[in-house]
Amino acid sequence: MDITPVVNAVIALAAAVITVFVIPWIKSKTTAAQREEINAWVKIAVTAAEQIYKGTGMGKEKKKYVLDFLAEKNLRIDEESVDLMIESAVKNMNEAFGKKGEI
Repeated sequence: MDITPVVNAVIALAAAVITVFVIPWIKSKTTAAQREEINAWVKIAVTAAEQIYKGTGMGKEKKKYVLDFLAEKNLRIDEESVDLMIESAVKNMNEAFGKKGEI
């Protein structure tokens, strides 16, 4: 009895299951971990930018510093998400220190 067709069918089924379920699950976990890492780096960069560029009206310089810092870390994320993370980090920092302002 030749079981080659059965083995081929099992391999094809396993490949389909991996493609449909396992790979998307791994990607979703990796993306979440990456976003957490990027968010942590954004918080560090925002705090550093606040220390380096003191005073009002320095928002563009601060944002450029944060974006350059993230680029140096080879962190890739769309600009809109980075902007939201920066705004969130600034808001949290300002609330913690009782300040109002922008980066």
